[in-house]
Amino acid sequence: MTVSERAHELAIAAAQAAADKKAQDITIIDVGDQLAITDAFVLAAAPNERQVLAIVDAIEASLLELPEKAKPVRREGERGGRWVLLDYVDIVVHVQHTEEREFYALDRLWKDCPTIPFVDRDLVEADASGSAAAE
Repeated sequence: MTVSERAHELAIAAAQAAADKKAQDITIIDVGDQLAITDAFVLAAAPNERQVLAIVDAIEASLLELPEKAKPVRREGERGGRWVLLDYVDIVVHVQHTEEREFYALDRLWKDCPTIPFVDRDLVEADASGSAAAE
């Protein structure tokens, strides 16, 4: 894994914020060996423009709440709400409408890069609760 500790922290926090807003198909790709400009991409999809923007807002708010606050140095694509890019230097977040996610297939474009595991904490908590209830 070539991502810095900071990039890993930002990527996991961004992915969790996206998951909290019901983002779909969340993936973190370690692009550090391939790109000099960032360590990781966080990809997330949503079925409509309104949800894309809600996910973006949640990610920004979440990264501002970290002990070492993070603000994007660049934000693109917000007007249409179909694909918003947030550049945090260490990571770049792509929140796309489901159709754009399928069409541009960034996962396939970067398929040679390793992914960073992410599991939504709500799924872990639900699984733990279900296991405890079954006993």
